[in-house]
Amino acid sequence: MKFKVLTASAALFFSSISFASAPISELNISYVKPPFVLQLLVLKDHKLLEKEFEKDGIKVNWHNMGTSPEAARAMGAGALDIAGNMNTAALLMINAEGLPIRVVTGLARPTSNFALVSKPGTNFSIKDLKGKKVVGPKGTFLHQLLVAALEKEGLTEKDVQFVSMGIPKALSTILAGQADAALVASSALIKANKAGAPTIVSAEGLVQPTLVMTTTEKFAKEHPDIVARVNKVYKQALDWMNKNLEKTAEMGAKEHGISVENSKTLISRSHYFSAMTAQDVKDLEVNKKFLKENNMMRKDVDTANLILPVAFE
Repeated sequence: MKFKVLTASAALFFSSISFASAPISELNISYVKPPFVLQLLVLKDHKLLEKEFEKDGIKVNWHNMGTSPEAARAMGAGALDIAGNMNTAALLMINAEGLPIRVVTGLARPTSNFALVSKPGTNFSIKDLKGKKVVGPKGTFLHQLLVAALEKEGLTEKDVQFVSMGIPKALSTILAGQADAALVASSALIKANKAGAPTIVSAEGLVQPTLVMTTTEKFAKEHPDIVARVNKVYKQALDWMNKNLEKTAEMGAKEHGISVENSKTLISRSHYFSAMTAQDVKDLEVNKKFLKENNMMRKDVDTANLILPVAFE
């Protein structure tokens, strides 16, 4: 099993523009556990960014962020420079709300790792959820999955009682029987199924979840060298994973409290990658159309500007 990685060196972007900005002394980056993006775990545990920026006197601060909107709020407040993981549905919605966020590198395309499950002891279909309580993170691909699944059956989000909460809380809520269905991903999906919460529907054939690392347009313009080096070090982490599958699976199992075999299953479903492609831009257009048609985006955004040149390398 191999993870695709491009080894071409990351070039500086915005080369035709000169920006005068003071050197940074700290780099703030977020880490999020639920989507099983093990590259971030490797980056953090192996201190790869710390080693990269040590000679520059730049301190790396890791921040645990539960959802993409939470990371976006921190970026908007200037408390976060790099969002280690963000789904592209959130990327679109956040840009539509007026915060310019840009893609630094691709992370994963974990379609079968995203699902809607029903509470233990039930066997609900999508139609059975009408009038019932559904929990999960708003403004994410899981939210988009719910809307798409309902739409396919002639229903809308208004037909269910949707309560927004992060994946860990959604998992504990569904297992406690305090909700009828929950939106979960990666290890939370495995734990839910193991505890008797059956999968109602996965993202397969409904939405294409793509996970990316992002930064603000402002930070990218002021510190293109930092962004390029983060991209470079990320690829080093992905390359290490390529060459150390067993160790990677063990790290994932320990971090998420699952078996090594389950960790390997999630890895195989995650489709880790680095370089963004023309197809990713097309997928952004498809997702944008869906989000606008379902009133999840109030304003249009130019998808061509959302991905930094360095992210295509």
